[in-house]
Amino acid sequence: MRASLIGEHIQKTRLPAALQIMCDEAGMELDFDLIDTALLPGIFDFDRKVTELIEAGWTGVTVTHPFKIDAARFAGSGMTGEAANLGAANTLVFGDPLKGLNTDHSGFLGAWRHIMGADSPGRVAMAGAGGVAQAIGPALVKLGARKISIWDVAPEKAQALADKIGPLAEAVPADEAPKVIEQADGLVNATALGMAQYPGSAIAPALMGGQVWAFDAVYTPSSTAFLTAAAEAGLNVISGFELFRHMALGTFEAYTGIRPDADKTLARLAALKPD
Repeated sequence: MRASLIGEHIQKTRLPAALQIMCDEAGMELDFDLIDTALLPGIFDFDRKVTELIEAGWTGVTVTHPFKIDAARFAGSGMTGEAANLGAANTLVFGDPLKGLNTDHSGFLGAWRHIMGADSPGRVAMAGAGGVAQAIGPALVKLGARKISIWDVAPEKAQALADKIGPLAEAVPADEAPKVIEQADGLVNATALGMAQYPGSAIAPALMGGQVWAFDAVYTPSSTAFLTAAAEAGLNVISGFELFRHMALGTFEAYTGIRPDADKTLARLAALKPD
């Protein structure tokens, strides 16, 4: 397997180690590169870089913040299955035809069921409407969410995502977020806030306490300020690392066509959990 990860500030990613574990189990060699756009000079040309990787004969590329929407655009009609309607991709598998997938979507479904079982998400307040939100929003609908309220620093993005999700979703102005947070059953951080480079929390701790659960898409660190506050307020927390573990399973299968033994592999991936 020859693959890479494209994203901004990705030096602490556990994805190469996760794929190495699964390649070792399958008796495969892994050649994996990090393409950290925060370390590159000038403006990064996503299409040009992916085209170069295709021409070099790579297996595929994994994509993270802030290029998931670019990846879906690049894949075009090659977006497969449920990903075809999400508007964001985190995995491109090269070949004829090129395939675009979203293992964040399947990863969130797996993480939810692992932690919350058959429980419904209820009413959800979600901060952020970018690439990962494009995957999580439809997954919440699939899990039986009653309502999804979304806000973003770019209000038009929140409205576009709500329109895409459908009648269960609404875009709310940022100044109305506290109200929907207090009325929600579940809280989602789908922003970059909480990463080492972007400290802080998109949801104020003072607003937590009446909800049931909280999920943070950030997984490095795994104990973000948001999830720490949510746990202290008595909420059931689902860390971004849980999504990461299930996402990694889907990514390996997408690249190789080999379905890992989920229970065995998830247990091995647990050793990669960041502090």
